[in-house]
Amino acid sequence: MAITNRDRRERRRRRVRAKVYGVLSRPRLNVFRSVKHIYAQLIDDDAGHTLAAASSLDIDVRSQAGLKKVDEALAVGRLLAQRALQKQIKQVVYDRAGYRYHGRVKAVADGAREGGLEF
Repeated sequence: MAITNRDRRERRRRRVRAKVYGVLSRPRLNVFRSVKHIYAQLIDDDAGHTLAAASSLDIDVRSQAGLKKVDEALAVGRLLAQRALQKQIKQVVYDRAGYRYHGRVKAVADGAREGGLEF
């Protein structure tokens, strides 16, 4: 049976999640990348709650017309950082969810750092 790209990503995701755990004082910044959009959320794994979220579907990001996907991801990271700082969250642990740290996944992290979050 052939191993697909989805299977490889799932293996990487499990490896990353074995080491990455978010708590209220330092939540996990999770990224999901689809073909068209990118989503990011801050998760408290102890309580199982999402503390803040942002995506390329948010009005604040969509109102910036003509952005490339990497620029959208950068805007999503900044927006998430802004929402996190409103809730007194300054430090996070980054969960790339098995995606390679490149392109849009890296842009979300860069945007969050620019917005004031510490990794």
